[in-house]
Amino acid sequence: IESAANISLTVRLIMQGKEVGSIIGKKGEIVKRFRDESGAKINISDGSCPERIVTVTGHTDSIYKAFKLICNKFEEDLANLVSPATVPRPPITFRLIVPASQCGSLIGKGGSKIKEIREVTGASIQVASEMLPNSTERAVTISGSSDAVTQCVYHICSVMSESPPKGITVPYRPLKPVTAMPGLGGMPGQQGQNRSEEHTSELQSP
Repeated sequence: IESAANISLTVRLIMQGKEVGSIIGKKGEIVKRFRDESGAKINISDGSCPERIVTVTGHTDSIYKAFKLICNKFEEDLANLVSPATVPRPPITFRLIVPASQCGSLIGKGGSKIKEIREVTGASIQVASEMLPNSTERAVTISGSSDAVTQCVYHICSVMSESPPKGITVPYRPLKPVTAMPGLGGMPGQQGQNRSEEHTSELQSP
């Protein structure tokens, strides 16, 4: 059996635009440093939605390091907002996206697993009762100090590596602000372009 540390995992987060800006940095220099230092792949979804998806992929240890770097950056940002050092810092909050089929393992029998994670890490952790729109995934909100949140992510990774998703997962994708629907009314949507390319290749094949 592979140890949890050797399994490559993907953790997805929902972030607001300004949080994303903070971890991308000028010309992407911050996110590049985070990738190099953690060894995790960190990808950020297209910028035209108010919500962005940040995908962190790697071994559990790399994910842990990446989250530690992201947390430290958010702590700096919060410290800059709260001027006197004596004022209590607001907690760091992350919204993770977890396939619904894995949420049962994360909650545990009668809530035992989630209670254990809360007690061990000191983080607050909440699993949404409703699925995210047009998906089979739920938001798992974790908040607390930088250490509590990173420990909590580590525990969630362990659960996810021990209980892989079952069946087909329909991933959550944030909706763009509605102007015109792509693919309708002659607006080229990404899928439309891909489809026409597939057609041409079919026609050329003997």
